[in-house]
Amino acid sequence: MSLDPMPEAHEPASKDRLRLWLRLLKSTRLVEAELRENLRREFGATLPRFDVMAALSRFDGGLKMSALSGVLRVSNGNVTGIVDRLTDEGLVVRVPVPGDRRASLVQLTDKGRAEFSRQAAAHEAWVDHMLGSFDQGEAVALAARLDGLVGTLTEEEDT
Repeated sequence: MSLDPMPEAHEPASKDRLRLWLRLLKSTRLVEAELRENLRREFGATLPRFDVMAALSRFDGGLKMSALSGVLRVSNGNVTGIVDRLTDEGLVVRVPVPGDRRASLVQLTDKGRAEFSRQAAAHEAWVDHMLGSFDQGEAVALAARLDGLVGTLTEEEDT
């Protein structure tokens, strides 16, 4: 019988990193579920719709469907249905690309920008509330560490 009060201290670092991953995954899923519910309840919207509008908000000139799919890291098929519905609601438009009859750019309309602005403000407030136990310094430090991880993983993907 071991009397060691902290047996985990003797475990390899890989076990702690595995626990960290599982906690990150659980936290992400819980935050995402809350965001999905809030968007549905407050705006009758979905997280994928919000993500499409968020991506388009960063590109005033619009994006081709393939570029939009790339930004979101999803298939063209996933984006097409969302863009169709946003178009039907007057939140986005498809603009022909000069010199390429088959391509079009997707852009937010004025109505779409206004709607995204409302949703983005609420989204920021919800995230701020959910992550309120992190002070600003902790949030900045953790974000920097996660950015480093993303950079490392992206470099490995590219090799």
